[in-house]
Order: sequence, then structure tokens, then C-alpha cells
Amino acid sequence: MGHPEPFLVKYVALGNEDCVFSFYREHYLEFYTAIKEAYPDIQIISNCVGSRVRLDHPADLYDFHIYKNSTWVFLNKTMFDNVPRTGPKVFVSEYAVVEEKPGDGGNGNLVASLAEAAFLTGLEKNSDIVQMASYAPLFVNDNDRTWMPDAIVFNSWQQYGTPSYWMQTFFRESSGALIHPITINSSYSQQLAASAVTWQDSKISFLRVKIVNFGPVAVNLTISASGLEASVNSARSTVTVLTSSNPLDGNSFSRPKKVAPVMSELP
Repeated sequence: MGHPEPFLVKYVALGNEDCVFSFYREHYLEFYTAIKEAYPDIQIISNCVGSRVRLDHPADLYDFHIYKNSTWVFLNKTMFDNVPRTGPKVFVSEYAVVEEKPGDGGNGNLVASLAEAAFLTGLEKNSDIVQMASYAPLFVNDNDRTWMPDAIVFNSWQQYGTPSYWMQTFFRESSGALIHPITINSSYSQQLAASAVTWQDSKISFLRVKIVNFGPVAVNLTISASGLEASVNSARSTVTVLTSSNPLDGNSFSRPKKVAPVMSELP
């Protein structure tokens, strides 16, 4: 794999979207047995989805891919709320909004990133069963766009991140964080998604509340917190916003941060 020294392998996925083939399970079991006998600590990932029907073969995780339009992705943010809590965990190894209607995903735009953000809040809330997630594809050469959209666009001398790339920075502390229950009381709740996490950096505790507005109108909200181990210091709090004047806005080599997070002090 181009790595000169041995490196730790924790996971092995057997196949890629191969569960539809009749021969998959037979071959899967052969590889599963051989790998587990030689390396019992390696986690094996099945291509067959176990969110609705239990798998008929052993696995530590199952692979889940989602490429849909922005509305579908937003509305399905709760899709893992009622999956079985026993058995294999979920690896959402490929997720992205794609253009099923004109302008929906394009080359990567704000509306796509908002739908994906709402979807990720659902994964956060279900982190007891969803073990990992990754956006796909990660890179695309601007001179060879075989798939759109992508997180990072590059050519021979420059690069930029799409809104979906910047959106993921809001979730960088989610791994290992403590998830808190959150309730939205608003007449616009159908167009909103939210999550709240706390984590520690050294001896300082942090609270991050993420709110996604997928609707056409601005919504004013008041945030209140209770039951936390420490009080919230509003004087040292900040607000970070990812938005633009047009939901179909994206980034480019000439304007690489047209749609990028902007942080300010909390008023």
C-alpha cells in the first residue's frame, strides 16, 4: 500500500456494495473465517445492510452508503433512531448529497452541506450504534471530474474545500464527546435539526450546540441549557455560522471561501 513500515490495521471491509451478488455471502464467510483465525482483533465490515433486517452472517460492522438529494438526506436524519441496538455496529462509509434535480448538489453547494449537517446530527445522536462515518469522495482533480460533488477540489497548483468540507469542521470534536438530549420548541421545527455535545480539552469543558436551518426563512432561537456539570460562560462563548446569500452558492479557485465558517463573539 505504499507504506514502508508495518502499520496497525483495525478494520477490513470485505467487498464494496457486493451484497447484491449471490456469491457474496459464501466468499465473505471464507474471508471472515480466515482473517479472524489469523487476526482475531481485526473488525470485519460486511457489505450487507443490517438496519432493517438482521444479518444472516457474522460481522462486527456493516457498511452503509447514502447518495441522495438534499431533501431526502435532511428528512432521513432520524433513520438510525429505531435500528436494533444489538449486533453489528454501523459504518456510514460514504455519504453525500448528489444532484438528483438541477442545482441540488452541483459541484458542492450550501444546501447540500446543510442537508448533510442535519444527517450528521442524527448520526451523533445514534453514536451508540453508528460507530464511524466518512464523506465520499474526498478529493477530485478539477481536470478530471468523474464524480460530483467532492469535499476537496484541486489542480496542479491550488485547491479549495467545498461547503461540505467546511461543514464537517463543526463535527470535529464529536468523536469521544458526550451527547446531550436536545429539544427544539419552534413553529419552524420541521426545517431545523440540532445536536449538543460536551468535551474536555485539558481541564476546560466545552459545550457545542449545532443548529441546522434547512428552510427558506431565518429563525430566531433562544438557547437554554440545564443539567450540565458546569455552568455555561456566555462571556467567553462564540457563534460560528456557515451561510451564504444563495443556497446554491459554492466555492471555487477564485473564491475558495465564499461559503466558509465565520466565527464571532456571542452577542
